[in-house]
Amino acid sequence: MAMRDRVSEGDFNRYMVRLELQADFFAGVRAHYAKQMNLLEPGDLKEAVNAAGAVGDDRIQNQSQGYAVPDSFTHGTSEQRMRWFYKGYTTGDITAGDTFSAKAL
Repeated sequence: MAMRDRVSEGDFNRYMVRLELQADFFAGVRAHYAKQMNLLEPGDLKEAVNAAGAVGDDRIQNQSQGYAVPDSFTHGTSEQRMRWFYKGYTTGDITAGDTFSAKAL
C-alpha cells in the first residue's frame, strides 16, 4: 500500500516537503563539486539559488491565487528551498542534508 493511502493529506504533504528539500540539498552538493571541477561559470550559483526560490510553494501560490496555504505545500517555501540548496553547496557533505530528522526546515 502506498504511503499516500496510509497517512493524512497534511502528513503526506509534510513528507513531500522534506523529500523535495533534500533534493534541493543534493543539487547544492552537486554544485559544490561542479565548482571544484571548474564547471561553474560566474553567476551560476546565483542563478541556481534564485531558481530554487522561484519555485517555492509560497511564491507560486501567491502569484497564482494571491495567498499561500502552507498546509498544501509539497515543495517547501522559497526560503527553505534556497537555504537547503545553499547548505548543500557550502558543505558538499551528503550526510549534512537529513531533512527528515531536521527539527526545523
